Amino acid sequence: MTTWAALAIRYSDLPGAGVLAGLFAAGTVLAFAVLPRRRRTLAGFLLAFAIVLAWWLRIPPSNDRDWRPDVAKLAYATIDGERVTLHNIRNFEYRTETDYTPHWYDATFDLADLRSGDLIACYWMGYAIAHIFVSFGFTGDRYVAVSIETRKERGESYSTIAGFFKQYELVYVVGDERDLIALRTNTRQPKEDVYIYRSQVPLENTRRLFLDYVREINELNEHPAFYNTLTTNCTTNIVYHTRVNQKPVYNWKVLLSGYAPQYAYERGRLDTSLPFDELKRRSRVNDRVRTAGLGPDFSRRIREGLPGMGP
Repeated sequence: MTTWAALAIRYSDLPGAGVLAGLFAAGTVLAFAVLPRRRRTLAGFLLAFAIVLAWWLRIPPSNDRDWRPDVAKLAYATIDGERVTLHNIRNFEYRTETDYTPHWYDATFDLADLRSGDLIACYWMGYAIAHIFVSFGFTGDRYVAVSIETRKERGESYSTIAGFFKQYELVYVVGDERDLIALRTNTRQPKEDVYIYRSQVPLENTRRLFLDYVREINELNEHPAFYNTLTTNCTTNIVYHTRVNQKPVYNWKVLLSGYAPQYAYERGRLDTSLPFDELKRRSRVNDRVRTAGLGPDFSRRIREGLPGMGP
């Protein structure tokens, strides 16, 4: 409890947060080491902890900060019957990860044209941890990807520990695959290994999933929320969205997100005609991305011959 409270203070916006966190931790240790009446000391500590907890729970998320340019605009959707228009789809032109020309566009999709949902896994530090996101495919080889990420402020970098303590807002980056995939395979250092898996679920399930994403995208425009490293991240939120089709089932392979594709395979949500190791080997798209170019046929070219996706 002392460690949690000290870190909550440390990662807050309070003036002198580091000093205050140190004082809280040191004060707790000294109180229990020096004061003779342990019950009163414990009661005093619990009161102090309750004050910190009450303050922390009241820290509000915000959509009004000095955001990094790559998450400066929130996506949102307008719905007209069966037609969904997604606004602020990101498609940056990258020279390096931090040097780019911003491009945002709007696109309209007809729900009757929805044809597929793909699970995309990106690895950069071994195979236990991955960034997982979903891409929806429509007639005419049109794809739109949705990546659940931390919305970082200008000059801010990611910290796993900070992610437990309301340091980042949650953002659903709606992106062109030429941005969200090629950024990871071609631009970032170290480059990431990217795998695309075609989901094997009824089309109606994919439609409900897409609409639930749309609902959450609009919800975050009106009511911002915090990212949490453990409970509200790229993988747990995908599992949460599946509640529109079935009761979510959590597993350690969700927490160790690099194993999430294997977990989906074991639950029959991916192509099971191949052993998983073979499916994974054949689903890696790095070489395809490098030769595909960034033209309008990018999404089709990187999928040609992948398991479950035709010739």
